[in-house]
Amino acid sequence: MAEQDFLPLRGFDHVELWVGNAKQAAHFYDKALGFKPVAKRGLETGCRDRASYVMQQGKVCLVLTSALTPDHAIARHVQLHGDGVKVVAFETADVAAAMGEVKARGATVLQEATTVKDEHGVLTTGVLKYAGDTVIKLVQRSDYSGVFVPGYRPLEATGTEPAGLAAIDHIVTNVWLGEMDHWVEWFQRVLGFSQLAHFSDEDISTEYSALMSKVVEDGRRIKMPINEPAEGRKKSQIDEYLEWNNGPGIQHIAMNTRDICATVRELRRREIDFLRVPDAYYEDLASRVGAIDEDFEELKELGVLVDRDADGYLLQIFSHPLQDRPTLFLEVIERHGSRGFGVGNFKALFVSLEREQARRGNL
Repeated sequence: MAEQDFLPLRGFDHVELWVGNAKQAAHFYDKALGFKPVAKRGLETGCRDRASYVMQQGKVCLVLTSALTPDHAIARHVQLHGDGVKVVAFETADVAAAMGEVKARGATVLQEATTVKDEHGVLTTGVLKYAGDTVIKLVQRSDYSGVFVPGYRPLEATGTEPAGLAAIDHIVTNVWLGEMDHWVEWFQRVLGFSQLAHFSDEDISTEYSALMSKVVEDGRRIKMPINEPAEGRKKSQIDEYLEWNNGPGIQHIAMNTRDICATVRELRRREIDFLRVPDAYYEDLASRVGAIDEDFEELKELGVLVDRDADGYLLQIFSHPLQDRPTLFLEVIERHGSRGFGVGNFKALFVSLEREQARRGNL
């Protein structure tokens, strides 16, 4: 852990998505996913080029931003990639010191340490280039007590009842073939992360397609799996993402819940669609994973997957893409000791993904 001391990170601060219509997206994240709108920036606050809504559920903070002018970089980004993640933000205690360290270690700095302030205090950020058009932002908010950052005003809207999403568990990036090892090494060298896991195309494959994945983490606070496609008879889900996203980017955001059955039942009630594995997956599930606290019949009814490793077990489920482009989607995960990512579910999950790809004409 000593090699990580140069950049102590406190966890995920927020994730910013650039979208075509932030107001409509905020309505969806509120009514369908249970995120409460807590702050806004836009014309009403003196911002003339963009509108942003801060959405909160548990410790998950999402920012939805759209352009107010047609020639804005945000508008061009949405035209190229569709709605998707632009910024993954980590909280740290000293952004100025952190930016000096990462710059010395070879990071491409897009914004040097910059401080903004209002009556609630001061907030400092710095921005690094990441895969594709995605960026990583470092945030220092220990001296700031406002609702989000200076320039935002609180919203009085109560929002829909939360769905039980508690915190960001991990965020997954898809990159071109041959880039995975580059970004793993980048996280290790620049941010002091370590490699947690490695999955080869033998682990994650079907008759038609395959991918390779490595997971990097900073302690136990931040986990960032990175996927690249592998050779297969047809296009993998990673190939499909890269085609429709027009390059690398964030594939999905995984969020923890304390009761996955209750969360999934509520999200289904709100018409959130999830991938469904073949029923045969559940035929020998009890013998494969052993004793768990949940009812196997309820898991089958809801389509929740289970996997066990040396540390415990986990339950997980994956949504359909959040837009018509087959790009960004969500994962709901509940951990009971396991630090893994459901490797035992990969085969069944791939079958479901390929069935959806075939339906879209992209397999």
